[in-house]
Amino acid sequence: MKFSADRPYSDPEAAARKLLEIANATEPVDGKIYIEKINAPMLYQERASPAEYKAGLDLAIARGWLLLHESGTFVKFTPAGADLFG
Repeated sequence: MKFSADRPYSDPEAAARKLLEIANATEPVDGKIYIEKINAPMLYQERASPAEYKAGLDLAIARGWLLLHESGTFVKFTPAGADLFG
């Protein structure tokens, strides 16, 4: 018997792509996408767990799709990340 449903973002690849989709739909301010503009929709609308969100963000950064500022307050698309949508 299965008691819980499969989590759509348990795969870091799926979580990273959803984060990129959310970031792409966000209007950047001076090229910056403030982190709360992507973490709130991912956690509260998409219902990802904090661990799924973090795994997705880490993968997007590791693959060179996003750059996380050292302060942790914003991300920027890299050319490789932008190419995924263009």
